[in-house]
Amino acid sequence: MLIDISDLIGKKTNKKEVSVSFEGKNITFEGEDIQFVDPIKVEGTITTTGDIINFDGTIQTTLNLVCSRCLENFNYPLEIEIHEKFSKVLRDEDNDIIIINSDKIDFSPIIETNIILSLPMKKLCTEECKGLCSVCGTNLNHSTCNCEKNDIDPRLAKLREFFSTN
Repeated sequence: MLIDISDLIGKKTNKKEVSVSFEGKNITFEGEDIQFVDPIKVEGTITTTGDIINFDGTIQTTLNLVCSRCLENFNYPLEIEIHEKFSKVLRDEDNDIIIINSDKIDFSPIIETNIILSLPMKKLCTEECKGLCSVCGTNLNHSTCNCEKNDIDPRLAKLREFFSTN
């Protein structure tokens, strides 16, 4: 997604409103496919301060993720704020500035990076997700199983015998 900023660079204006919506391309991150259910909506303001171009706005979309506990797909609504700085001039003192080479900014990698950074460490379909049975693999959200849950560390088995006789 390219946004033309030639009017900002040419000093014709110092502020530009951005409101675009587009279909996102699937992202693969750490071996997992992240699919977009809804279009990506980007809204914000681009302003200039000297030779720095600032973007302050929000990204909204809905992602289809895989639950870390039960391995089922679920929709994850996402709304994140982004604040990015751009410049055509390389500066040593500010590492947060993205260098641009033209009068257009490609927001696709910026959006992808911000979405990946906002994903939760453990993706859960619900907070109450029971996950899968570690013995038979049954999804415990939909049914129960009769597996014996004997999750004792073999190094502590003698200790269990000690407490069961008392």
